[in-house]
Amino acid sequence: MSEIRTRFAPSPTGHLHIGGARTALFNWLFSRHHSGSFVLRIEDTDRERSTDEYTQAILEGLKWLGLSWDEGPIFQSKRSDYYRDVVGRLLKSGHAYWCFCSAADLEERRRKAQEEGKPFGYDRRCRDLGRKPAEGETAVVRLAVPLGGQTVVKDVIRGDITFENSELDDFVLVRSDGSPVFHLVNVADDIDMEITHVLRGEDHITNTPRQVQIFLALDEEPPVYGHMPLIVGQDRSRLSKRHGATSLLAYRDLGFLPEATLNYLARLGWSHGDQEIFTIPELVDAFDPSAIHKAAAAWDMEKFEWVNAQHMKLCTAAQLAAAVKPFLPDDWLRTLGDHFLESGVALVRERARTLVELAAAMGPLVRVSVEYDPAAVEKHLAEGDRRRLLELVLELQAMDDWTLPQIENELRAFCEGEGIKLGAIAQPLRVALTGGTASPGIFELCHVLGRDRVVARIREACDGAATGVLRLRPAAAAAAPAGAAKTTTTDAAG
Repeated sequence: MSEIRTRFAPSPTGHLHIGGARTALFNWLFSRHHSGSFVLRIEDTDRERSTDEYTQAILEGLKWLGLSWDEGPIFQSKRSDYYRDVVGRLLKSGHAYWCFCSAADLEERRRKAQEEGKPFGYDRRCRDLGRKPAEGETAVVRLAVPLGGQTVVKDVIRGDITFENSELDDFVLVRSDGSPVFHLVNVADDIDMEITHVLRGEDHITNTPRQVQIFLALDEEPPVYGHMPLIVGQDRSRLSKRHGATSLLAYRDLGFLPEATLNYLARLGWSHGDQEIFTIPELVDAFDPSAIHKAAAAWDMEKFEWVNAQHMKLCTAAQLAAAVKPFLPDDWLRTLGDHFLESGVALVRERARTLVELAAAMGPLVRVSVEYDPAAVEKHLAEGDRRRLLELVLELQAMDDWTLPQIENELRAFCEGEGIKLGAIAQPLRVALTGGTASPGIFELCHVLGRDRVVARIREACDGAATGVLRLRPAAAAAAPAGAAKTTTTDAAG
């Protein structure tokens, strides 16, 4: 068997969207599964709409996902001479011809066909003229499609798809301005790059018989195709912005891990038994395009968040700490060491579904200055609470070791001495340390923050509450602290 060679060929007329990312992934997985090659080709022949900004966004998206390419990026805009040579071959062999029908003539014939209730197709009136354009004369080049017989498309997802040649007109290969059309450059490049398999969206099915005819006219073997179902929203309509972000990099900015994104994209229309969570090596090992479903796959944000949460659980604290850094303010990061950051991640990671949620949950631990919920201050930092907290500070400063067991012992001993339950000191302490009433367990919180931060924050909270100069949270944040609902822990006996 010859080397498997796949390609991803986006047009840089917009950002890399979810459907395009899945197409790239499936072609990448197929080539990697067979130890083949994955080619990146930029189809930028649409000069008016193609931009360098979109090209860079496509490359950035693929790099973020980790979909490395073996060849490319190859730009179609730089291959004009090659396309002219291919057109010359088709004209010389008689498989293509010059057409001199003007746009106005074609529009008039289309209008007449509509009036008569007939389908319109080019009537091939220039097919047998056998001449070239005279100097200054404009013309297009059309493919001479066989008048009879059938075109069979080999499809690894849908099986063989048969088209009657009588339903294909002699379509344009080169426009009157000399620019090649999509069908021609697509086929010419697949031949030159020795592409063996093409996995793409089902919206290309109607293009495929035309492209197969170009392959046959050039006496070349067409690749094996696989036409994937489109991605739809939960309402089964085509995926759009009303279903959520459609740009790939938007999900990076929303805090999704690249490994989780690949996992979720792979499961959109493909399955491998009942397995839901895959590592990248597992995807490469298991991928088989024949297991791609024919039915459209529905985008489900809740499921995507669940998949991301599972991948976050697979990460070490160090890996998550590195991943969450872009979501934390620079002034916070300047005050933190990697060890403290990792400890904070380990403390709050369990309920976070995205890196954005993880960053929000870490806020009370790592922010430079605490913001306080006014209601929590009023309820838990009254004069009696402040007195106890300041007495507790003296006990904490006298501790020999700042270990988790020692912290728990000290807090419980303090409560016993005061004749109070743990909750009577835990909630005021939690408010002093985080600004609110929701946080991880109070012992773990103190341990991760460290003695110096705990003492400093207690004193700041007590002094500020007494003088009324605390930095208060905005009303919306106070009502629903970011990440708080996912990190609440009820302390024993509290």
